[in-house]
Amino acid sequence: MHVAEIGEGPAVLFLHGFPDLWYSWRHQMLSLSSRGYRAIAPDMRGYGDTDAPPSASSYTVFHIAGDIVALLDALGLDQVFLVGHSWGAFMAWYFCLFRPDRVRALVNTSAVFNPRNPSTKPSQSLRAAFGDDYYVFRFQVSACYICSVGKITLQK
Repeated sequence: MHVAEIGEGPAVLFLHGFPDLWYSWRHQMLSLSSRGYRAIAPDMRGYGDTDAPPSASSYTVFHIAGDIVALLDALGLDQVFLVGHSWGAFMAWYFCLFRPDRVRALVNTSAVFNPRNPSTKPSQSLRAAFGDDYYVFRFQVSACYICSVGKITLQK
């Protein structure tokens, strides 16, 4: 796992959103480290310089929570202040549910807790709420769309 870290003191762990990297937190990390905190921001599973398992089944909240536990253990941290944004906020909510003993406090931006509906895929819920133009779906381009865009851009 690729991890950026700066400062000394109580640990603040930043979890980035989609499609971001640890770099999204650089300003917050510098600010908090100058105020006596240890700021830590990983590239989460499948992002940046962190390993990307090929199977979609390797990206469950249980896997991500396990990655966070392993990171805290590797850094010798019992607890952290946890900060999440977007997709990282969702992972932070679940981490707090699974391992409340490892979290001193939680700060999330842009995402409220929304329990998963087992009868619907998360993408279906997002599409129903925000439509096909929601930014997440712009990264899920189908072959038909690629073909139609190719035809449009090739026409004069």
